[in-house]
Amino acid sequence: MDVTTKMLFGFIIFINPFYVMWSTIGIVGAIAETQRPSTRVVQTKYGTLRGVIVTLSNKHLQPVEKFLGVPYAGVPTGSLRFMPPVTPPHWKGVRPADHLSWVCPQKLPDISNETEALKRMPAGRLDYLKRLVPFLTNQSEDCLYLNIYTP
Repeated sequence: MDVTTKMLFGFIIFINPFYVMWSTIGIVGAIAETQRPSTRVVQTKYGTLRGVIVTLSNKHLQPVEKFLGVPYAGVPTGSLRFMPPVTPPHWKGVRPADHLSWVCPQKLPDISNETEALKRMPAGRLDYLKRLVPFLTNQSEDCLYLNIYTP
């Protein structure tokens, strides 16, 4: 991998993870056909997880197992607000990892008045924001979760 490719990869993954997350969700969501609970349970340091299996509509693609809302740190509220992340609490039993967790608080541009919004941004950006906003309705500072996709 040359230096330019590494720099581009670093930008996409480390500078703009939000873009990568939404791109991945869009791709998987666009071709997902069926979803069922996984028969496999996975042991982590903090507890046991059960994900879901997504069978894709393209016959050339294998099913994908996804684990949604997996905590990687404790809730950053109260005395932990503005502090480095702490270890998440352990849980007992099997935790279902079958739905998206909270979205970190985000302030998006005001797009309620399209005419005014188009003075500040291109039409493509406005269309993108209109598609994105419905996914940002459940915002919370309790947002330190991973969504993991495995073949």
